[in-house]
Amino acid sequence: MTTALITHADCLLHQTPEGHPERVARLEHVLHALETLDLKRVTAPLAAEDDILRIHPASHLHTLRAANPSEGYAQIDGDTFMSPGSLEAAFRGAGAAVRAVDMVLGGEVQNAFAAIRPPGHHAETETAMGFCFFGNAALAAKHALDHHGLKRVAVVDFDVHHGNGTQDLLWAEPRALFITSQQMPLWPGSGRVEEDGSHGQILNMPLPPDSGGDQMRAAYTTQAFPRLRAFKPELIIISAGFDAHQDDPLASLNWSTADFAWLTAELCALAAELCEGRIVSTLEGGYDLNALAQASRAHVEELIKAAS
Repeated sequence: MTTALITHADCLLHQTPEGHPERVARLEHVLHALETLDLKRVTAPLAAEDDILRIHPASHLHTLRAANPSEGYAQIDGDTFMSPGSLEAAFRGAGAAVRAVDMVLGGEVQNAFAAIRPPGHHAETETAMGFCFFGNAALAAKHALDHHGLKRVAVVDFDVHHGNGTQDLLWAEPRALFITSQQMPLWPGSGRVEEDGSHGQILNMPLPPDSGGDQMRAAYTTQAFPRLRAFKPELIIISAGFDAHQDDPLASLNWSTADFAWLTAELCALAAELCEGRIVSTLEGGYDLNALAQASRAHVEELIKAAS
Protein backbone atom coordinates (compact mmCIF):
# COMPACT_ATOMS: atom_id res chain seq x y z
CA MET A 1 0.00 0.00 0.00
CA THR A 2 1.03 3.59 -0.44
CA THR A 3 0.23 7.18 0.54
CA ALA A 4 -1.69 9.50 -1.80
CA LEU A 5 -0.87 13.18 -2.21
CA ILE A 6 -3.96 14.95 -3.52
CA THR A 7 -3.67 18.54 -4.72
CA HIS A 8 -4.43 20.85 -7.65
CA ALA A 9 -2.82 23.90 -9.20
CA ASP A 10 -6.16 25.73 -8.82
CA CYS A 11 -5.44 25.94 -5.10
CA LEU A 12 -2.71 28.43 -6.00
CA LEU A 13 -5.29 30.70 -7.67
CA HIS A 14 -6.75 31.76 -4.32
CA GLN A 15 -5.10 35.14 -3.87
CA THR A 16 -5.04 37.25 -0.72
CA PRO A 17 -3.87 40.85 -0.19
CA GLU A 18 -0.19 41.65 0.26
CA GLY A 19 1.00 40.69 3.73
CA HIS A 20 -1.85 38.27 4.42
CA PRO A 21 -0.59 35.14 6.25
CA GLU A 22 -2.70 32.69 4.23
CA ARG A 23 -0.83 33.16 0.97
CA VAL A 24 0.03 31.21 -2.16
CA ALA A 25 3.59 30.62 -0.94
CA ARG A 26 2.27 28.36 1.83
CA LEU A 27 1.17 25.65 -0.57
CA GLU A 28 4.17 26.19 -2.81
CA HIS A 29 6.49 25.50 0.14
CA VAL A 30 4.54 22.40 1.18
CA LEU A 31 4.58 20.94 -2.33
CA HIS A 32 8.29 21.68 -2.71
CA ALA A 33 8.99 19.93 0.60
CA LEU A 34 7.13 16.83 -0.60
CA GLU A 35 8.68 16.71 -4.09
CA THR A 36 11.21 13.96 -3.38
CA LEU A 37 8.88 11.65 -1.44
CA ASP A 38 7.48 8.44 -2.90
CA LEU A 39 3.78 9.26 -3.13
CA LYS A 40 0.84 8.40 -5.37
CA ARG A 41 0.18 11.84 -6.83
CA VAL A 42 -3.48 12.54 -7.56
CA THR A 43 -5.21 15.54 -9.11
CA ALA A 44 -7.97 16.86 -6.88
CA PRO A 45 -11.40 16.98 -8.53
CA LEU A 46 -13.89 19.76 -8.05
CA ALA A 47 -16.33 18.83 -5.31
CA ALA A 48 -19.86 18.32 -6.57
CA GLU A 49 -22.48 20.69 -5.23
CA ASP A 50 -24.14 17.71 -3.52
CA ASP A 51 -20.88 17.12 -1.64
CA ILE A 52 -20.93 20.65 -0.25
CA LEU A 53 -24.60 20.32 0.64
CA ARG A 54 -23.79 17.41 2.95
CA ILE A 55 -22.59 19.96 5.49
CA HIS A 56 -23.53 23.45 4.29
CA PRO A 57 -26.99 24.74 3.28
CA ALA A 58 -27.66 26.06 -0.22
CA SER A 59 -27.77 29.57 1.25
CA HIS A 60 -24.06 29.29 2.13
CA LEU A 61 -23.15 28.45 -1.46
CA HIS A 62 -25.37 31.28 -2.71
CA THR A 63 -23.67 33.78 -0.39
CA LEU A 64 -20.19 32.77 -1.53
CA ARG A 65 -21.11 32.83 -5.21
CA ALA A 66 -22.67 36.26 -4.81
CA ALA A 67 -19.52 37.55 -3.09
CA ASN A 68 -17.07 36.02 -5.58
CA PRO A 69 -15.35 38.96 -7.32
CA SER A 70 -14.55 39.18 -11.02
CA GLU A 71 -11.43 41.19 -10.13
CA GLY A 72 -9.63 42.40 -7.05
CA TYR A 73 -10.74 41.16 -3.65
CA ALA A 74 -13.99 40.69 -1.76
CA GLN A 75 -13.67 40.85 2.02
CA ILE A 76 -15.84 38.27 3.77
CA ASP A 77 -14.85 39.19 7.32
CA GLY A 78 -11.94 40.85 9.09
CA ASP A 79 -9.36 38.40 7.79
CA THR A 80 -11.07 36.33 5.08
CA PHE A 81 -10.79 37.44 1.46
CA MET A 82 -11.95 36.12 -1.91
CA SER A 83 -10.24 36.68 -5.26
CA PRO A 84 -11.53 35.54 -8.68
CA GLY A 85 -9.90 32.11 -8.18
CA SER A 86 -10.89 31.54 -4.57
CA LEU A 87 -14.17 29.69 -5.01
CA GLU A 88 -12.68 27.25 -7.50
CA ALA A 89 -9.78 26.64 -5.12
CA ALA A 90 -12.23 25.96 -2.31
CA PHE A 91 -14.14 23.48 -4.45
CA ARG A 92 -10.83 21.73 -5.25
CA GLY A 93 -10.00 21.55 -1.54
CA ALA A 94 -13.37 20.00 -0.76
CA GLY A 95 -12.99 17.69 -3.73
CA ALA A 96 -9.58 16.58 -2.47
CA ALA A 97 -11.10 15.63 0.89
CA VAL A 98 -13.83 13.57 -0.80
CA ARG A 99 -11.36 11.91 -3.17
CA ALA A 100 -9.06 11.05 -0.27
CA VAL A 101 -11.89 9.28 1.56
CA ASP A 102 -12.87 7.39 -1.59
CA MET A 103 -9.30 6.23 -2.21
CA VAL A 104 -8.63 5.14 1.36
CA LEU A 105 -11.95 3.39 1.89
CA GLY A 106 -11.76 1.87 -1.60
CA GLY A 107 -8.41 0.27 -0.77
CA GLU A 108 -6.49 2.18 -3.46
CA VAL A 109 -4.10 3.62 -0.85
CA GLN A 110 -3.45 3.13 2.85
CA ASN A 111 -3.71 6.82 3.71
CA ALA A 112 -3.85 10.20 2.00
CA PHE A 113 -2.77 13.81 2.47
CA ALA A 114 -4.77 16.60 0.83
CA ALA A 115 -2.34 19.47 0.21
CA ILE A 116 -4.85 22.22 -0.42
CA ARG A 117 -5.78 25.80 0.32
CA PRO A 118 -7.84 27.62 1.42
CA PRO A 119 -8.03 25.65 4.67
CA GLY A 120 -11.39 24.58 6.09
CA HIS A 121 -11.73 23.99 9.80
CA HIS A 122 -13.05 27.47 10.71
CA ALA A 123 -15.93 27.41 8.19
CA GLU A 124 -19.15 27.08 10.15
CA THR A 125 -22.48 25.85 8.83
CA GLU A 126 -23.45 29.16 7.21
CA THR A 127 -20.35 31.27 7.84
CA ALA A 128 -17.07 31.54 5.96
CA MET A 129 -14.41 32.81 8.36
CA GLY A 130 -10.82 32.44 9.51
CA PHE A 131 -9.48 32.05 5.94
CA CYS A 132 -11.94 29.14 5.38
CA PHE A 133 -14.93 28.64 3.05
CA PHE A 134 -15.91 24.95 3.27
CA GLY A 135 -15.46 22.56 6.19
CA ASN A 136 -13.22 20.03 4.47
CA ALA A 137 -12.58 17.72 7.45
CA ALA A 138 -16.26 17.64 8.42
CA LEU A 139 -17.16 17.01 4.79
CA ALA A 140 -14.73 14.07 4.67
CA ALA A 141 -16.35 12.65 7.81
CA LYS A 142 -19.90 13.04 6.52
CA HIS A 143 -18.94 11.57 3.13
CA ALA A 144 -17.46 8.52 4.86
CA LEU A 145 -20.56 8.11 7.03
CA ASP A 146 -23.34 8.83 4.54
CA HIS A 147 -21.84 7.74 1.21
CA HIS A 148 -19.67 4.83 2.35
CA GLY A 149 -21.90 3.72 5.21
CA LEU A 150 -19.36 3.81 8.01
CA LYS A 151 -20.77 3.78 11.51
CA ARG A 152 -18.01 5.70 13.35
CA VAL A 153 -15.48 8.26 12.14
CA ALA A 154 -13.02 10.28 14.23
CA VAL A 155 -11.64 13.72 13.36
CA VAL A 156 -8.45 14.84 15.13
CA ASP A 157 -7.49 18.52 14.78
CA PHE A 158 -4.06 19.65 16.01
CA ASP A 159 -4.09 23.12 14.46
CA VAL A 160 -3.12 25.78 17.02
CA HIS A 161 -6.46 27.58 16.48
CA HIS A 162 -9.64 25.87 17.59
CA GLY A 163 -11.56 24.14 14.79
CA ASN A 164 -14.78 25.99 15.56
CA GLY A 165 -16.19 25.21 12.13
CA THR A 166 -15.65 21.46 12.39
CA GLN A 167 -17.12 21.57 15.88
CA ASP A 168 -20.19 23.44 14.62
CA LEU A 169 -20.69 21.12 11.65
CA LEU A 170 -20.33 17.93 13.74
CA TRP A 171 -21.93 19.21 16.96
CA ALA A 172 -25.05 17.04 16.62
CA GLU A 173 -23.46 14.10 14.76
CA PRO A 174 -23.25 11.09 17.13
CA ARG A 175 -21.32 9.00 14.58
CA ALA A 176 -18.37 11.44 14.60
CA LEU A 177 -15.90 11.86 17.43
CA PHE A 178 -14.16 15.24 17.23
CA ILE A 179 -10.91 15.63 19.19
CA THR A 180 -9.15 18.97 19.06
CA SER A 181 -6.17 20.58 20.78
CA GLN A 182 -5.67 24.34 20.59
CA GLN A 183 -3.95 27.21 22.32
CA MET A 184 -6.25 29.01 24.72
CA PRO A 185 -6.71 31.90 24.97
CA LEU A 186 -6.42 32.54 21.23
CA TRP A 187 -8.67 33.40 18.28
CA PRO A 188 -11.47 32.35 17.65
CA GLY A 189 -12.12 32.09 21.40
CA SER A 190 -14.01 28.80 21.38
CA GLY A 191 -12.77 25.37 22.41
CA ARG A 192 -13.48 25.17 26.12
CA VAL A 193 -13.58 21.78 27.81
CA GLU A 194 -17.29 22.28 28.44
CA GLU A 195 -18.00 22.36 24.69
CA ASP A 196 -18.58 18.62 24.32
CA GLY A 197 -21.26 18.25 21.63
CA SER A 198 -24.90 17.16 21.67
CA HIS A 199 -23.88 13.58 22.43
CA GLY A 200 -20.69 14.15 24.43
CA GLN A 201 -18.72 13.21 21.32
CA ILE A 202 -16.45 16.30 21.24
CA LEU A 203 -13.22 16.46 23.23
CA ASN A 204 -11.59 19.88 23.53
CA MET A 205 -8.05 19.97 24.93
CA PRO A 206 -7.04 23.62 25.52
CA LEU A 207 -3.28 24.18 25.86
CA PRO A 208 -1.83 27.26 27.58
CA PRO A 209 0.30 29.81 25.71
CA ASP A 210 4.04 29.08 25.75
CA SER A 211 3.47 25.39 26.44
CA GLY A 212 5.43 22.91 24.39
CA GLY A 213 5.57 19.40 23.09
CA ASP A 214 5.64 17.77 26.52
CA GLN A 215 2.26 19.22 27.44
CA MET A 216 0.84 18.26 24.06
CA ARG A 217 2.10 14.68 24.35
CA ALA A 218 0.64 14.36 27.83
CA ALA A 219 -2.76 15.65 26.71
CA TYR A 220 -2.97 13.27 23.77
CA THR A 221 -1.65 10.30 25.75
CA THR A 222 -4.00 10.71 28.71
CA GLN A 223 -7.11 12.10 26.97
CA ALA A 224 -7.22 11.76 23.20
CA PHE A 225 -5.82 8.29 22.66
CA PRO A 226 -8.06 6.61 25.26
CA ARG A 227 -11.11 8.31 23.71
CA LEU A 228 -10.12 7.05 20.27
CA ARG A 229 -9.69 3.52 21.55
CA ALA A 230 -13.06 3.62 23.29
CA PHE A 231 -14.82 5.02 20.21
CA LYS A 232 -13.26 2.48 17.78
CA PRO A 233 -13.46 4.62 14.61
CA GLU A 234 -13.49 2.99 11.20
CA LEU A 235 -11.55 5.94 9.75
CA ILE A 236 -9.41 8.69 11.28
CA ILE A 237 -9.42 12.12 9.64
CA ILE A 238 -6.71 14.62 10.59
CA SER A 239 -7.01 18.39 10.37
CA ALA A 240 -3.29 18.94 9.98
CA GLY A 241 -2.45 22.50 10.97
CA PHE A 242 1.22 23.21 11.64
CA ASP A 243 0.88 26.60 13.34
CA ALA A 244 1.55 25.19 16.82
CA HIS A 245 5.19 25.18 15.68
CA GLN A 246 7.51 27.27 17.83
CA ASP A 247 8.40 29.48 14.84
CA ASP A 248 4.83 30.30 13.81
CA PRO A 249 4.01 34.04 13.97
CA LEU A 250 0.27 33.75 14.71
CA ALA A 251 0.39 31.86 18.01
CA SER A 252 2.64 30.99 20.93
CA LEU A 253 2.80 27.23 21.35
CA ASN A 254 6.29 25.76 21.18
CA TRP A 255 5.99 22.47 19.33
CA SER A 256 8.98 21.23 17.36
CA THR A 257 8.94 19.43 14.01
CA ALA A 258 9.69 16.26 15.98
CA ASP A 259 6.48 16.79 17.97
CA PHE A 260 4.40 16.77 14.79
CA ALA A 261 6.19 13.60 13.66
CA TRP A 262 5.51 11.96 17.04
CA LEU A 263 1.82 12.85 17.01
CA THR A 264 1.39 11.62 13.44
CA ALA A 265 3.18 8.36 14.21
CA GLU A 266 0.97 7.79 17.26
CA LEU A 267 -2.19 8.44 15.26
CA CYS A 268 -0.96 6.05 12.56
CA ALA A 269 -0.32 3.38 15.19
CA LEU A 270 -3.82 3.87 16.58
CA ALA A 271 -5.27 3.68 13.08
CA ALA A 272 -3.44 0.39 12.53
CA GLU A 273 -4.90 -0.90 15.79
CA LEU A 274 -8.45 0.38 15.30
CA CYS A 275 -9.29 0.87 11.61
CA GLU A 276 -6.89 -1.04 9.37
CA GLY A 277 -4.56 1.96 9.20
CA ARG A 278 -7.04 4.15 7.33
CA ILE A 279 -6.21 7.85 7.66
CA VAL A 280 -7.19 10.92 5.65
CA SER A 281 -5.27 14.12 6.44
CA THR A 282 -6.03 17.59 5.11
CA LEU A 283 -3.87 20.70 5.37
CA GLU A 284 -5.07 23.48 7.64
CA GLY A 285 -2.86 26.28 9.08
CA GLY A 286 0.85 27.00 9.37
CA TYR A 287 2.22 30.44 8.56
CA ASP A 288 6.00 30.36 8.94
CA LEU A 289 6.97 29.02 5.52
CA ASN A 290 10.04 27.05 6.58
CA ALA A 291 8.37 25.58 9.67
CA LEU A 292 5.31 24.68 7.60
CA ALA A 293 7.45 22.93 4.98
CA GLN A 294 9.47 20.98 7.53
CA ALA A 295 6.53 19.93 9.69
CA SER A 296 4.31 18.95 6.76
CA ARG A 297 7.13 16.82 5.33
CA ALA A 298 7.62 15.13 8.71
CA HIS A 299 3.85 14.50 8.87
CA VAL A 300 3.74 12.92 5.41
CA GLU A 301 6.90 10.88 6.05
CA GLU A 302 5.12 9.24 8.98
CA LEU A 303 2.09 8.52 6.80
CA ILE A 304 4.41 6.87 4.25
CA LYS A 305 6.09 4.76 6.96
CA ALA A 306 2.68 3.60 8.18
CA ALA A 307 1.63 2.67 4.64
CA SER A 308 4.73 0.65 3.81
